Amino acid sequence: MRPYKGVSAAERMAQRRAAIMEAAWDLLGTEGWQAATVRGISSRAGLNDRYFYESFTDLGALLLAVVDDQAARGITAILEVARSAPRHLRTRTQVVVTAIFDFLAEDPRRAQVMAREFPASPLLQSRKHEIVQAVMEIFIAQVHELLDEVPLSPEDLRLTALTITAGIWETITLWLRGDLDTSRDHLIDYIVALLMATTALPPALNAQLP
Repeated sequence: MRPYKGVSAAERMAQRRAAIMEAAWDLLGTEGWQAATVRGISSRAGLNDRYFYESFTDLGALLLAVVDDQAARGITAILEVARSAPRHLRTRTQVVVTAIFDFLAEDPRRAQVMAREFPASPLLQSRKHEIVQAVMEIFIAQVHELLDEVPLSPEDLRLTALTITAGIWETITLWLRGDLDTSRDHLIDYIVALLMATTALPPALNAQLP
């Protein structure tokens, strides 16, 4: 197919897909996904709804694509901050936790989606588990990088990473919904302190219970 106004067919298709993704993200983060229709999202993107199906099989596929895009952006932001921070446990922990809150604040739609849309959608709940797993792997990698000797067994390190990651997700979700009466700064400090406290786990795990 010949280019149209110097733009190839593949480029035009990519532009239409990006427009639909942005329209869907805006809807998800403002009105909520319960308002989603193929025609409504296509109209919001300035496109005929027939173009929807050249990139997405249905609304569920679009929802996952939009969330995956935001999750990838968040993970990239975390990794970039971690790589640029000093190789010092508390310093890196502080900047990474702060970066998570900065990422959510950068686009208010992210907070809305995390607080309201994830808990309400079985499809997003399933995807949440995959995101938690991805962040968990970052946690484990950072532990190995920052500590010359990891004091936990591989099994206990994974249990710790899962407990911390899933717990932080739920805590931030409750805070974003207004269900936790605490400030942003205090919550960041608390999460940092909690993460630092995991270094005290080995003695507790090895202790003989009476």
